[in-house]
Amino acid sequence: MKIAEIREIPTNELAERIDTEVANYNQMLLNHSISPLENPAQIKRLRRTIARMKAELRQRELNK
Repeated sequence: MKIAEIREIPTNELAERIDTEVANYNQMLLNHSISPLENPAQIKRLRRTIARMKAELRQRELNK
């Protein structure tokens, strides 16, 4: 997900989306440890998306 798309999401929905993505990330790590994923780059992409979301949420908190 690109930063421009993240900026369009309302703050309360962004916080919920972060929780969902973190749960998805943890599940993906667990599945990968049991049997390798076809595309392990998905883990890296999801981790970076979560970081972008958290950065945008923090930026919004600081600008209030």
